[in-house]
Amino acid sequence: MRINGIVVKDGKHWLVELPLLDAMTQGTTRKNAYAMAVDLVETLVDRTGFKASIHPGKHGEFELSCSDSGALLGLVLKRQREASGLSLAEVAKRLGVKSRNAYARYEQGQSVPTVDKLNELLRVVSGGRDLVLKQSAA
Repeated sequence: MRINGIVVKDGKHWLVELPLLDAMTQGTTRKNAYAMAVDLVETLVDRTGFKASIHPGKHGEFELSCSDSGALLGLVLKRQREASGLSLAEVAKRLGVKSRNAYARYEQGQSVPTVDKLNELLRVVSGGRDLVLKQSAA
């Protein structure tokens, strides 16, 4: 699993944005900015053995991959939920489940959803925003 990011030069710094994670960081060089993005994601996931990698692209785009797709997907769900201002209980209610733990297992990377379930989860936690999943060209 990879998520898209954008890197742009802003004055003396390079800014990195990971839209699906609603996260930004910066560095003094492009290479340093990429390293900061890796550190940011690894810190947010906070799981032993989790490693992230950057795959530079064209026109300021890049992709971030990782050693544990379930953990990265869980982080995406959590950050989207937080950006929408929703609690675990509110998400569970919108999903029609009684226990918030059922949803929390996805955020914790303990359960990996099917494509249909992922679509439902993203719809609920994104607060009505459209999220675009993009396939890269090889």
